[in-house]
Amino acid sequence: MNRFLSFCFLAICSSFSAQTELVFVYFNGKPNKAAFYANPLSELSQKSLNRRTNLGIALNDQDAPIEQSYIQGIQNLGIPVTDYSKWLNGVAVTVNQAQVNLIKTLPYVQSVQSFAKNSSLTVKIQNQNKWETIEQTGNISTIFNYGSGLEQIDQINLKPLHLAGYTGTGVTIAVIDTGFPWVNTGTAFSRLWTNNQIKGGYDFVAKGTDIYNTSLNNHGSVVLGAIGGYLQDSFVGSAPDADFYLYRSENTAVEIPEEEMYWIEAAEEADRKGVDLITTSLGYAAFDDPKYSYSYSHMNGTTSFIAKGAEIAVNKGIFVLIAAGNSGEQPWHYITTPADNAKVFTIGSVDSANLSSPFSSYGPNSAGIIKPDAAARGTNSSTVNNGTLITVSGTSIATPIAAGGVACLIQAFSTMNRDLMKTKLQQTASLYPAHTDQMGYGILNFGNFYNSVLNISELVKKNSVAVFPNPVKNILNIASESEVIFVEVYDNLGRLLTKVTNQNSVKVEHFAKGVYYLKIQTKDKVYYEKFIKD
Repeated sequence: MNRFLSFCFLAICSSFSAQTELVFVYFNGKPNKAAFYANPLSELSQKSLNRRTNLGIALNDQDAPIEQSYIQGIQNLGIPVTDYSKWLNGVAVTVNQAQVNLIKTLPYVQSVQSFAKNSSLTVKIQNQNKWETIEQTGNISTIFNYGSGLEQIDQINLKPLHLAGYTGTGVTIAVIDTGFPWVNTGTAFSRLWTNNQIKGGYDFVAKGTDIYNTSLNNHGSVVLGAIGGYLQDSFVGSAPDADFYLYRSENTAVEIPEEEMYWIEAAEEADRKGVDLITTSLGYAAFDDPKYSYSYSHMNGTTSFIAKGAEIAVNKGIFVLIAAGNSGEQPWHYITTPADNAKVFTIGSVDSANLSSPFSSYGPNSAGIIKPDAAARGTNSSTVNNGTLITVSGTSIATPIAAGGVACLIQAFSTMNRDLMKTKLQQTASLYPAHTDQMGYGILNFGNFYNSVLNISELVKKNSVAVFPNPVKNILNIASESEVIFVEVYDNLGRLLTKVTNQNSVKVEHFAKGVYYLKIQTKDKVYYEKFIKD
């Protein structure tokens, strides 16, 4: 009792003197961005630039690094800075009111926004698991064909892509999760190491590289196993030949808003490395400190910092998949953030009978956007942990199963606009155009997607637009069956070089010799073509 009273007394005194909160400090501009535009490889890998070029996405100020002198200026006030975002252009710091007042006097500070929903600070504003629990229900001993992964592969009709040779080769996936114990030693992951498919990783919680420490939660390992795990004659993941970056953004011992920043930092690093896809089985609603907790009204896709970061990742051409959550049977039965963002692809869970798993969280988001987008197997799904086959349940496992399928599609249709890919995934799902609040547009059907695109869109693309001569010396001509609205030319660093409107030719005589990329907007659709300047 005395201890409790003492604690209350100290807390009350503290609240009067220096109550602190996690806030985000937005900076004004990036004064050194010109140096980045002159040399994009100083910040982004060639693979990252290639993704933008292939998808017709121009570089912008978000891609430029954050101004280090601004960070130093915050530190000079005696405020430690460990987490920051170039996409949002600012830093996350824990401060009191006096420090907020000091920060707001800095000429390069645009605004300060608290992470708290009930903030005690004066700032200028422009019962959930923090990670989706995987329920392990036992080891698997049945071995047949694809092994224990056959049913979940067939349920989403992914085998046609595998048979066509699309198993994720050349596609890079970032898994952002809780940690990856035994991935560096487990036999189920040895094939990934043998084929150099693990490209790197980082722990954004501990700020280090020990992502395989066996003291970490194995949620991330199990998620990775559903995509890239392999045991001869026993199990094959949904994209066994994809490449992977492994990032830890979750501290499962606590529920703190800093984890949103860790995720954004991981996503930015994934973008730097040139990943094609991010899969995350994490979600946020309630925090240990209730002042940071979200209500359903906040699940509109734009309120949380992590939702903002996830949307920027999508805008960079990264396909982002997020688990809907496992709260379908709880008082809070809604999706969590960042699954609420309209641009991410949110995955719900179904069982072997094609019915929604009772635990799968409900949409829509609070703005009325249909969520989840679609569903995959999440009840008694197969994956691997260390060297063992296991059965698990959760939207956490449905999401990586689906992510592997998307990786196969990206391999097959690498230049397809990602928004179009998302739409076609919805349109080829089992319930479309109907939907439910737990299953979205239904169970994914990758075979139908593949066949419809192969037989229609890709053939139309090949027959409707041609560029000549190629290689070219002076003038590049575009032949199109429909009116050309505009043509943009990009170099291999993703920089927009020129744009012409209402013309079927582009002058290129002043270009240096090399490979360039065209984005051709016609009256009907967008085409992407490559040409060589001779």
